[in-house]
Amino acid sequence: MLQIEVKKLINQWVQQLINQAFAAHLIEQEDVIYARNQVLSLLRLAEFIDENEDRGNDDNIPDLLEKIVDYACAHRIIEDVFDEKEIFSSKLMNVLIARPSAVNQIFYDKYEQSPVSATEYFYELSKNSQYIHMKRIRQNIEYKVDTEYGELDITINLSKPEKDPKSIELEQMARNMNYPKCLLCIENEGYAGRIGHPARSNHRMIRLNLHGDSWYLQFSPYVYYQEHCIVLSEKHTDMVISAETFLRLLTFVEKFPHYFLGSNAELPIVGGSILSHEHYQGGHYEFAMAKADSEWTFELARFPDVECSIVKWPMSVIRLRSKQIQSLVEAGAQFLEKWRNYSDEALEIIARTDEIPHNTITPIARKKGSFFELDVVLRNNRTNEDHPLGIFHPHEDVHHIKKENIGLIEVMGLAVLPARLKEELEEVKKYILGEVHMVADYHIAWAEELKGGYQSIASEADIDSFVSKEVGKKFLKALEDAAVFKRDEEGREGFQRFISACQSD
Repeated sequence: MLQIEVKKLINQWVQQLINQAFAAHLIEQEDVIYARNQVLSLLRLAEFIDENEDRGNDDNIPDLLEKIVDYACAHRIIEDVFDEKEIFSSKLMNVLIARPSAVNQIFYDKYEQSPVSATEYFYELSKNSQYIHMKRIRQNIEYKVDTEYGELDITINLSKPEKDPKSIELEQMARNMNYPKCLLCIENEGYAGRIGHPARSNHRMIRLNLHGDSWYLQFSPYVYYQEHCIVLSEKHTDMVISAETFLRLLTFVEKFPHYFLGSNAELPIVGGSILSHEHYQGGHYEFAMAKADSEWTFELARFPDVECSIVKWPMSVIRLRSKQIQSLVEAGAQFLEKWRNYSDEALEIIARTDEIPHNTITPIARKKGSFFELDVVLRNNRTNEDHPLGIFHPHEDVHHIKKENIGLIEVMGLAVLPARLKEELEEVKKYILGEVHMVADYHIAWAEELKGGYQSIASEADIDSFVSKEVGKKFLKALEDAAVFKRDEEGREGFQRFISACQSD
């Protein structure tokens, strides 16, 4: 009797999955029987019995996938380990979405209507196909903190599930393979995955032409903001910042004016997590830095059609604006060339040690009305005895909150903080309130400081908002640490010296 009930349930879940795929426009009516049979095949089921019962409201796709994957584990179709379950879930969804050629055709048909329609279609597809894990992403803690520079975004990243011990053991035993070469390569499209390499059966990419070269548009599986996209080169080549970078970024925002696009720097410490494959990040979101005012303006004699300013931002940002892309490319290249070889030893800015370069930039492009904007964020990755992780990197007093690199996303004003903080901050709150606590050693000094500050305003602020705001202050301090020209009199004078050096060229 129990076996009959289980058979009814798996048939019901399969049909519900097909129903939800149809409702989400992943498949058409003509695809229903084919798709169902393909799912049955993956489950090693030779028949399907639809009793046409009134099943009430169908579960959503993520919940149905979990139930079907659990069935597959219970019936030994797959092993009950993280990577195997991810691979099987991805294969199930691959049955329910179109091939890359069809996805690209639909994308560009919609692009003829508007770029917004095209990216909205692809974003919804990526979410509905479970390539973007929205159920996991909704676990993230997200809020904004008001500062003198605008509202900074804070995210405590809880969306990446922890692997079980068996998965970790299998990953350590797995044979090293060189296919795909990295997590960004085009060969990931449709790749089933393996132990230690994520499932990508349900992965699709949009083909792009950026100034004559083949590039690809995809979304991040763990989006940190609206339509968080990745634009990657067809070639597996190292990250590079050059005039060509500026041209590609600006060409992209010309094609998709509702998006921004930026590049991580290409050097360790100030660069991104993947420096072995040239790629950019963008999306349909306006960060605090994009909305920041100009602090002071200046001119470049060679580029009279380019508006130049220093942005009121905790990091060192030059903003260039023009209606002409080529003018921005050339002006940006002038700043890049000057900065690569620029030193100001009084401010600990040294361009290179022997043949090792330290200076680079983080560029960000966007379009506002008829103007293109190119933000040039000055970076330096030098270390010393006092700051072994980086002189222009979050300093030790903020490491208990933010120790990782300040990459492109953080530069623009979004903190991506580690999952450990969810529990750790609760203990800090208990400490402040005088309750029994288990505060981590590295938070003690900060917690003691906060306790004194909170006691003076306890009647005016609740503990949650108080601690959230203080976390935001720590992130702001991390950004200030990463500035090559500090926001004090000495730093402003140093910034002016650099601008003057660029104007004299």
